[in-house]
Amino acid sequence: MLSTQYPRCCPVILLLLLKLVLAQYEHLGYPPGYPDPEQEHYTAPQLTADTPRIQLRLAGDKRKHNEGRVEVFYNSEWGTVCDDDFNIHAAQVVCRELGYVEAISWSPSSKYGKGQGPIWFDNLHCSGKERTLALCPSNGIGVSDCKHSEDVGVVCSDKRIPGFKFVNTLHNHVENLDIQVEDVRIRAILSSYRKRIPVTEGYVEVKDGGKWKQICNTEWTEFNSRVICGMFGFPGERKYNARVYKMFARRRKPTFWDFSVNCTGNEAHLSSCKLGHATLLKSNGTCAGGLPVVVSCVPGRTFAATPMMGFRKAFKPEQPLVRLRGGAFVGEGRVEVLKNGEWGTICDDNWNLLSATVVCRELGFGTAKEALSGGRLGQGMGPVHMNEVKCSGFEKSITDCLFNKEALGCSHEEDAAVRCNIPAMGFQERLRLSGGRNPYEGRVEVLVERNGSLVWGTVCSEGWGTMEAMVVCRQLGLGFASNAFQETWYWPGEVSADAVVMSGVRCSGTEMSLSHCLHHGDHLNCPKGGGRNAAGVSCSDTAPDLVLNPQVVEQTTYMEDRPMFMLQCAYEENCLTSTSGQTPANSYRRLLRFSSQIHNNGQADFRPKASRNSWVWHECHRHYHSMEVFTLYDLFSLNGTKVAEGHKASFCLEDSECDEGVEKRYECANFGEQGITVSCWDTYRHDIDCQWVDITDVKPGDYIFQIVINPNYEVPETDYSNNIVKCRCRYDGHRVWMYSCHNGKTTQIEKFYQYKLISHNIMTTCLILYTQDSVQR
Repeated sequence: MLSTQYPRCCPVILLLLLKLVLAQYEHLGYPPGYPDPEQEHYTAPQLTADTPRIQLRLAGDKRKHNEGRVEVFYNSEWGTVCDDDFNIHAAQVVCRELGYVEAISWSPSSKYGKGQGPIWFDNLHCSGKERTLALCPSNGIGVSDCKHSEDVGVVCSDKRIPGFKFVNTLHNHVENLDIQVEDVRIRAILSSYRKRIPVTEGYVEVKDGGKWKQICNTEWTEFNSRVICGMFGFPGERKYNARVYKMFARRRKPTFWDFSVNCTGNEAHLSSCKLGHATLLKSNGTCAGGLPVVVSCVPGRTFAATPMMGFRKAFKPEQPLVRLRGGAFVGEGRVEVLKNGEWGTICDDNWNLLSATVVCRELGFGTAKEALSGGRLGQGMGPVHMNEVKCSGFEKSITDCLFNKEALGCSHEEDAAVRCNIPAMGFQERLRLSGGRNPYEGRVEVLVERNGSLVWGTVCSEGWGTMEAMVVCRQLGLGFASNAFQETWYWPGEVSADAVVMSGVRCSGTEMSLSHCLHHGDHLNCPKGGGRNAAGVSCSDTAPDLVLNPQVVEQTTYMEDRPMFMLQCAYEENCLTSTSGQTPANSYRRLLRFSSQIHNNGQADFRPKASRNSWVWHECHRHYHSMEVFTLYDLFSLNGTKVAEGHKASFCLEDSECDEGVEKRYECANFGEQGITVSCWDTYRHDIDCQWVDITDVKPGDYIFQIVINPNYEVPETDYSNNIVKCRCRYDGHRVWMYSCHNGKTTQIEKFYQYKLISHNIMTTCLILYTQDSVQR
């Protein structure tokens, strides 16, 4: 009996197990390159004669174009919706009526600001299947006891409903309505632009009802072009050769959209523009007195084509007064502003798409895709320079906008950030991850040209590390690298792609594509071969970001003469200079001591790369090292010559202190887990072993002191540029002073001496060459 029942229950059990396995990856979503679930095709709602005719829009202080306060146009007037009894089902009806696939969330209590006019709907009870908000049961249209402090807002998905068609039910009020179409594109028309990446010039086309249509240019303005170019990642627009397009329009009959477009120029997206007048078409289908709209956009410096190098391979900020930090991709990050020689952040009070767009355009990108708040892309260091920023959208720089200089009540938990629109470069189509358990991991496979055809192949894993993995994850739109793998036998990729097609890859970590990194080109050299030894990665949406506090270094520095017999453990761990080996036990070593306070300002905990079972036990100090080289300490002369050095293993990575409201998670006692929690810091005090530089053999003078955290990039971080602290150091043989400590790049005095050294080397080389030439003659 049991044997006959087994086959019946087995499929059910297997299906349940499959659902459980897939459920653990649901939160990962569908990254670029993976097919989405099939969506239903749009059908226009069929409304009865007694159904109120309304139109919707998302308004207010928006931080994305697909969110905002729900506003309803009825009886020739815009009004709002009360949050009483509003739920996700009602939000679903709103979003689908606006052409979005689904609602993500909704917000009560006028999150997007208070609206004006009547409150058209109150106590809505939607099932989620209604074709218009007017069909949801409510108190009746215009019947409400709410105030505008109860205005409701929604967040819709980015994706549009396939085949969505805008249906205008209010023919006499077109100029009051926002544009709602399925999609927008710039289609390259001229052969000279079809092969270019990115596409910068062509017809502006909207997809309405599943068909691409052109827009008549009779009412088109430069403000409309500015918005279109911004949407596609371009900071500006330019004039084009209209004569060529007139000739093309005569040969091929365009299909025109029913409406014109009316933008003010500061919109971040076409959906925020107003509809213009209805397009007047002639009997032959052409628009009266007009041609299809053409735009010609100007790419920012990062994406601008040059005769020598195509487009720039690594992202470099264009504007020295503003920069983005902590983002996974080009064009996103925490906004930092340079003021009085010090980088600081912007408080997110009143932070919106207008202000974010000014930042994006200033840095050579398009309009803002999203204005982020609450330190979403990590917390900065230093002062908060700007608060309550208010921009018109036409400023050249964020520093030209109105703002409150006082930042009382603002902390780095409120740091503002942006995600900008950038040009579509198609990089993700030439790379894929294969064989992984989920879309965020796998063997790296590259599409290359071989013998006139495109083939997939693997990347040699020799020298493969975190920086290379970072570029792969960025190129695929998968965030940050969490691990770089030099063996991938456990990820069976495509057998046809086993052959190595790229070797010798060395990346700086800022490249937009793996092909931009240094590599061997056609001269492959990979002794280990591909297949099971090919390079692999795993990616993550978040990563830690370690930042050393420079003020603590400056304030805790002192000099100590310590007897050699008290430094035996430090000697065993190579924390003294090589000359200490000949030092008698009763003599002294001169140590430059200081404290290190290392903050985790990222979005994920900092954890050692090595698992606990591979940590190294050091008997002398009686503790485990989870990272053999966690920090490097170096003393340089002003011309860049290293005169003394030290290093620090991770004696114990733990949460010494945390911000208010954050609990400590890592503690080294009793062989505990090691790491640094987000918004916590680990303090290595000046009085513990190896927290020094041995300066016994250093002569008195002026020096540069440098500290580098995570120097070998063992653990991925959102930003490595802030892992360095540099200080000016003066030593007179009896005392030591540390001053002008700062995070990041070189100081002006260092640059001066570097240029001086370079000039000296050039002069020396020229003199040698001149001498050799004279001797030969």
